Amino acid sequence: MKVSREQMAENRIRILETAGRLFRERGFDAVTVSEVMKAAGLTHGGFYGHFDSKDDLIAQAVAHSLTPSGAATGDLSAWMDAYLSPFHRDRAATGCPSAGIAGLLPHQSPAARSAMTEGLRGQIDRLTDSFGTPDGGDARTAAFGSWSAMVGAMILARAIDDPELSDEVLHRTRAWIEAGRGAS
Repeated sequence: MKVSREQMAENRIRILETAGRLFRERGFDAVTVSEVMKAAGLTHGGFYGHFDSKDDLIAQAVAHSLTPSGAATGDLSAWMDAYLSPFHRDRAATGCPSAGIAGLLPHQSPAARSAMTEGLRGQIDRLTDSFGTPDGGDARTAAFGSWSAMVGAMILARAIDDPELSDEVLHRTRAWIEAGRGAS
């Protein structure tokens, strides 16, 4: 039975979202194409109608997961509350792809690294717009520093086995960012 273009597009999105979740949860090497397709509710044979290889899937899943959702715009304070939270920390599979997979990308294809590069550029641009100019300083520098601190805090908070210290990493990173923005 022939699949419509609309169904093909829906299947592709489902594969990309499933792969992104599995990659954030377990890493690139620990996830097979068969597992992605099964988790997406599709057959392994359908994979090659969408992607040339697992490397192609990785690159496209990275790009898809870094597509802006608008989360870093609007109420920056509320967004940081959500990002630097135990709820986000405890849900790596559906959380920030930068915190979940950035450390794995140096060992991936140039296309996957390029997708991460473009995702970072977009995130910094959105944050720069959201931050404005703190205390007459450079908004882009504030965006880079704050985003790096947030992603690093999330990675550290997920990596340690002390829940109190993990919570403290998130809380103090938020306080440090706010202090740098001149907020109380």
